[in-house]
Amino acid sequence: MELLYALTLGVLTSCGIYLLLRARTFTVILGLTLLSHAVNLYLFASGRLATSAPAIVGFADHSADPLPQALVLTAIVIGFAMTAFVVVLALKAAVELRNDHVDGENPDEDRP
Repeated sequence: MELLYALTLGVLTSCGIYLLLRARTFTVILGLTLLSHAVNLYLFASGRLATSAPAIVGFADHSADPLPQALVLTAIVIGFAMTAFVVVLALKAAVELRNDHVDGENPDEDRP
């Protein structure tokens, strides 16, 4: 289980970094989203993976740690707000510049 979790984190992080290094705004937004999902999974795993531990303290000898769950919930809300802001910012830049390149210049066009 831990190996699958580590591989998932590695794939999400590497794909997110690859997409962040692209030159188009949509792929940068997808890269940020993948990185935020990887961080959420990492925070969730910091509470130790337990399959049969209850979330409420007092019902069993070993209970799940509620702090990583609260951190992940907060990170999901912040990540959604950040993604919405970046999408609106990218749409405004695409309308004003008439392309979706990160630098505002399209490398495919001929330069004078």
